[in-house]
Amino acid sequence: MSTVIDKAPAVAAPVRTGRHSAAAVLALARFEARELLLQIPVFVFFLLYIGHALWKLFLPGDGMDDYPALQSVDRSSQSVLPFLAVAVLMCVNVAALRSRRHGTDGHFDVLVMEPWRRTVAHALSVVPFAAVTALVVAVQFGRAALKPGAAGHGSPAELAVGPLVVLLAGVLGVLIARLCPSIVGGPLFIVVGFATFLTASVVTGEKEHWLNWLYPVVSENGADPIPSDLLGRPAAWHALYLLGLTALLLCAAALVSGGRTRLLKALTVVALGATAAGIAGQSPGHEARLTAARTQVNRTPGRFQSCVVHGRSTYCSFPEWTGWRDDWARVADRVQRLAGGGAGGERLTIRQRIPLIYDLSSDAALTPLSTPGEVTVGTRWGGSRVPEFAVGVASVLVAGDEQAVSRVCDARVITVMWLALAAQDDPAAAFRAVRLDDSTAGSALALAPTEPVPMSAEQTRIVRELLRQPRYSVTARVKAHWTELTSPKTSEARVAELLGVPGAADGARNGSGKGADEGAWCQQ
Repeated sequence: MSTVIDKAPAVAAPVRTGRHSAAAVLALARFEARELLLQIPVFVFFLLYIGHALWKLFLPGDGMDDYPALQSVDRSSQSVLPFLAVAVLMCVNVAALRSRRHGTDGHFDVLVMEPWRRTVAHALSVVPFAAVTALVVAVQFGRAALKPGAAGHGSPAELAVGPLVVLLAGVLGVLIARLCPSIVGGPLFIVVGFATFLTASVVTGEKEHWLNWLYPVVSENGADPIPSDLLGRPAAWHALYLLGLTALLLCAAALVSGGRTRLLKALTVVALGATAAGIAGQSPGHEARLTAARTQVNRTPGRFQSCVVHGRSTYCSFPEWTGWRDDWARVADRVQRLAGGGAGGERLTIRQRIPLIYDLSSDAALTPLSTPGEVTVGTRWGGSRVPEFAVGVASVLVAGDEQAVSRVCDARVITVMWLALAAQDDPAAAFRAVRLDDSTAGSALALAPTEPVPMSAEQTRIVRELLRQPRYSVTARVKAHWTELTSPKTSEARVAELLGVPGAADGARNGSGKGADEGAWCQQ
């Protein structure tokens, strides 16, 4: 009897490719994203990031937040990103090394999913965190843009920097894990990178345009807002650079992990081209041409502005700030209604101006104008900027022009400050806000759009006493004695007497036009 044994031919198990492989990569990415959220640094930093955003959204501000310039708001969303990126980089790096630390690399070799696909999955696990960053940035910018006092234009490319930096940090963490499969790789990279950043800043003095823009975040905050076309920031090219660099590092990590598909190689070439294009686009520094344009706008702002008449005065602004003219007019009219003589009906020109700056990280002062009846207003509004502008209006009404105001060092300061402060809803609070030391006693500088107004201790006392009196009674005295109150020869004691303030300074009794305290302060 013969036994027949049938042997079935060995058939290789089908390997999932294409759509099934992509689904497996996405499933692993979702798992790694959940694990990443459980990492204490990522959880804490994202919680702080979201909490900081909510705190800025709902915390009562100083009033200037009610009038945001959107071309500055989009950049301000980038300020806390480096700390978030470091946390993401460290935790993704640790997650990518988990199998090596636990000695399970050999088990992965029997799985269908290739090592390079697992590398891609680790990189994709950062996408939800980039999406959260994008949502926070959108909410911050959207809330600012919806405020009635919003001005200017935001840049989508500037807003895209946040999520792109988070993606870049995650991909970089994976690449470091593949190139240096050690737990010290991530911290070592951060230390070396930080040292390189400091060295480059010291060597170049932060003046090399092309080198500065190789950093992921170039926020450039500090200066007052300027028109969008004078920013000089290659935001779109920088966003392309970050996107291309992220894709290039992801392709490099996949190639190091054994990926050799045609699609991966093609994506590497495309990413390299995008990165090079971004670097080339953001690298050429046009500082000379940009500075020339800013200088022109600074010296001849009227050529770039439109004007409108409100009441008796004319208000000129750059195109992005036309919505603020009504607010300027309300303040100027209230100040002018308190003035006497011809000043009450004088036709003023309120002109918006920007200082001459060479970068967006530093501020500069505005020089006083010599044109009679012309008042400067800046590109920020609300809060303390309102009484500061009122000081500028009152100064021109009293002295005639802004250059004359810069030389005022006599009792006319009392009239200037009362006009400016009495026109405010809360004169006492405005008095503190407009003074450099936030006090209502002693000598100090009172801020204005151009040159500050020096106040002696006696002038401060007289103004403080005037603000305690009924406004209608002081207004009547100001109008009745306007000529004497605006004369540089009138002493502080005489001004106090005319306005009904007791305890005049000793300056009048010794025959001097100025008190001792006033003269000493003016010489400083």
